[in-house]
Amino acid sequence: MIIYPAVDLYEGKAVRLVQGDYAKMTVYENDPLDAALHFREAGAQWVHLVDLEGARDGTTPNLETVLRIRRESGLKAEIGGGIRTMETVEKYLSEGLDRVILGTAALEDEDFLRQALARYGNRIAVGVDILDGQVAVRGWREKSGTDAFSFCEKLQETGLSTLISTDISRDGAMRGANRALYRELQEKFSMNIVASGGVSSLDDVRALASLDLYGAIIGKALYTGDIDLKEAIEVAE
Repeated sequence: MIIYPAVDLYEGKAVRLVQGDYAKMTVYENDPLDAALHFREAGAQWVHLVDLEGARDGTTPNLETVLRIRRESGLKAEIGGGIRTMETVEKYLSEGLDRVILGTAALEDEDFLRQALARYGNRIAVGVDILDGQVAVRGWREKSGTDAFSFCEKLQETGLSTLISTDISRDGAMRGANRALYRELQEKFSMNIVASGGVSSLDDVRALASLDLYGAIIGKALYTGDIDLKEAIEVAE
């Protein structure tokens, strides 16, 4: 199982939200590159980047920060948050990002999703963010009314290879990962499943690895010291 340490970006800083609430924001690094370099030293191969302003507004205000992290850390990088046009997909991938993560647009614009998958294949992932069983959109601020598992089934039929699923109720809350959710996703679908949200202990990492998941994203617990990244990578492997 691949460990993806996370850097959430807001105004060029590394921050964390609680359950997607922009009013509950903590700044952890004024220069997010420092976090990425620390991840590399601990043995990480990837960094998971989220442009929080992009997720909210559908823009790319942290583009230069994202490209700097990819270029100077040497880590493989995936980016999500506000990627709603082919132009934005192409901008990130042509500048050296390894994978882009579609969210709101994958749900609301099927033609865009199909076009992105046809052109870039496994360099496209989709983030399915779940709140009360529904897919949440626009930076988690709205429930879409679409059943999460029905949407995952549709994504698999479309040819998606990598699915990143976040239980919003657990994200940033240090309550542990929703192991039952990821077990069900792993059993029902043949896509690469990446767990996100609430991974807050080595026990969580061990449990998710035992499900044979493709990956797990760890955020707040790395910044608070509840998880040692080097140990998490060893447990996951």
